[in-house]
Formats: sequence, structure tokens, C-alpha cells
Amino acid sequence: MSRMFSALKNPNYRLWTAGALVSNIGTWMQRVAQDWLVLTILTDHDGTAVGITTGLQFLPILLLGPFAGVLADRMDKRKLLLITQSAMGFFAVLLGTLVLTGSAELWHVYLLALGLGVASAFDAPARQAFVSELVPTSDLPNAVALNSASFNLARLAGPGVAGMLIAVFGTGPAFLINAASFGAVIFSLAKMRKERFQPTSLVARRKGQIREGVAYVRQRPDLLLIFGLAFVVATFGLNFQLTNAMMATDVFHVGAGEFGLLGTIMAIGTLAGALLAARRGRPRMRYLLGGAVGFGATALIASFMPSFLWYALMMVPVGLASLTFLNSANTMIQLSVDPAYRGRVLALYMMVVQGGTPLGAPLVGWLGTEFGARWSVGSGAVLSLVAGLIAVALVVRRSRATPGKPAGAPARHRARALAPALGR
Repeated sequence: MSRMFSALKNPNYRLWTAGALVSNIGTWMQRVAQDWLVLTILTDHDGTAVGITTGLQFLPILLLGPFAGVLADRMDKRKLLLITQSAMGFFAVLLGTLVLTGSAELWHVYLLALGLGVASAFDAPARQAFVSELVPTSDLPNAVALNSASFNLARLAGPGVAGMLIAVFGTGPAFLINAASFGAVIFSLAKMRKERFQPTSLVARRKGQIREGVAYVRQRPDLLLIFGLAFVVATFGLNFQLTNAMMATDVFHVGAGEFGLLGTIMAIGTLAGALLAARRGRPRMRYLLGGAVGFGATALIASFMPSFLWYALMMVPVGLASLTFLNSANTMIQLSVDPAYRGRVLALYMMVVQGGTPLGAPLVGWLGTEFGARWSVGSGAVLSLVAGLIAVALVVRRSRATPGKPAGAPARHRARALAPALGR
């Protein structure tokens, strides 16, 4: 099997990838349908309401992330995922039923977005850490990259299908299709062979485990650099489900089909980034930093595009840069963290990446409503670009202080080299 798909030689991982692909298509359909429902049906193009909906969906990871990480380290991850996936399917069924019966109100969407967020908060760290039990360490970077490829392959199909479905039937069916798609993950989890799991040990329950996880991250300056950069980029830059909806309706005056098409076109870039990551093997610091800077620069250019076509085309490099950054961050964390802390560290990372959305999404939505959608895209791009350049300066300073470590050294060596320079 070629290097790009080497992780697929593991039977349990093949099952996981197949189930996740189906579920991810449903997830993207729901994301598009939910934003469109709030923006055009339940409100009169209120970007703030869309931002609040998104924020509520990601607020629980900020509040529950540490507990979810401890649970992921303590509990059988497959059993935990069966529970969380079932819960998320239930919330999708409920929202779809409310929409189809004409009973949906804005507060219903708020409440169900919050419920989905609670389930997702416990699902995310377990799902991320579970990959290390499906493949040996040598295949882990490839598996993480292929997870991203699966997510973005679904993104190619999901938004476009959702846009067409919404145009013909409305938003309700999209939620029900997403609910059904969770069955694919549940089926794949049920079919996995326990004897093929990679050896792992659960952490015994004791007091202070959340503090231990936080202390572990605090003593790792390389992780602090990644976390800080990820917070800025994710909180203020990666809000394209919201900003694309506002750009489509308020700037380019197009409909649901074109809105869904923006997500599909952006997925061309993110899928390309994931496949390139799968070929690279171990991540390098240069890809992390280049992805952050590249994302800020391309998103800033996109905010000035004069037409829908040019804006849509810019979504390709924006997607490529954002995926390069996120995949590098995830893989560097997975490879460098002690397995006993993996669930807790990944939960803290997900808190940083997703937990800032309750702050960023409403702010970006407000900027779009008050000053125009271009401001919502451009402001996030500028903040991401500045954060990326600051991170580059820190790494370059360390490289000059320790000339024996080349800038392109593998991530595990760059982490060790970076730590003294960024020490507290």
C-alpha cells in the first residue's frame, strides 16, 4: 500500500474511516442547514444570531473539556464514543422533526445546539485519542492526516448536497440525514475486533487528574506555542461557515446553492492539504507556521475579492493553508505527548481550537452585521496573520540561539529545541 494510505492496512482503522466518512457528510449537511435556517428563516439575516448558535454549540468544550479529557483517559474509548455518537444523532433527529413540523423557533435551535455541543465536548478528545489505538505509532501521522482527508472529502459533498436539498425541500431533511449518518460510526465501532487494538492502559481514577493535565501542558513550551497560535487562528479566523453565509447573502446576493458551493470549493483546498500531509509522514514546525501565516494572508486577500467567483476561487488556498496548520498541530501533539496524558492534552487542545468559538463567532457575526461581511473575514485574517508572524519570530530566535538544530528538524526534535527558548 502506498505511503499516502499506509494506515488503511489496519482493519479497525478501515472500519473507522468508512464510518467517519458517512458521518462527516451528514455533519457538513447539518452545519450548512443550521446556519441557513437561522440566517434566512428564523431571523432576517441576523449574523449575530448565527454567531450565537455557533457559539452555543462550542461553549461546552470550553466548560467541560478538562472533564472530557479525564474521562477519555479513564474510560474505554469505544464505549464512550458509542454513547456520544448516539446522543448527537438524537439531537439531530429532534431538530429535523421540529423543522419539518413547522414548530422550530430560534430558542429551539439555541437549546439543541447547546445539547449537541455537550455531546461533542465528550466525543472530541475520545475520538482524537482513539486513533492511536487503531494503528501503530509508525502509522499515526498518516492516520491523523487521513482523518482530515475523510473530513474534507465529506466537505466536498456535504455542503453542495445540503445547498441543493435546502433549495428544493428546505432544511429539515438535512438534519434527519445527519441523524441517520451517525449510525455508520456506531456500526463501525460495533464491528471492530478488540484483539486488533493497539496495547493501551487506562488511567486509574484519582484526585487531581485535571490539574495534572494542565501542569503537563504548562511545562511544555512547545505545546504552549501551538495552543496559543491555534487559539487565535481558530477563534477569529476559522469562522467560514458563518462568514461565507454572510458573504453569500449580503455581499454577493446569492442563494443557498451558491452558499453550499463555497464550502465545497473550500474543501478542495483542505482535502489537498490533508493528502499532502499524508504523504509527508512526520510533521515539521515549518508546516505549522507556514500554514498559520498562509491562512492569514490568503483569507485577507479573499476579503477584498470583487465577485462571487473570485471569492470562491480564493477558498482553495484558504482551505489548503488552514488544513496544513490544523493537521500539523494535531499530529505534533499526538506524537509528542505521553500516552497517559493524551486524552487530557487533546481535550485542552480542543478547548483552545473550539472553545474560543463562543467568543469569536458572535464577535465576527456582530462585525458582519454592523460593518459588513468583508470586515468579519478581514479582521480574523489579520489577527491570524499577526499571530503567525509572532510565532515565526519566536522560532527563528530560538533557531539562531541553537544553530545545531536545523529549522526543518522533525517535530519531536523541534519541540525539544524550542522548549528552553520559550521556557517560563
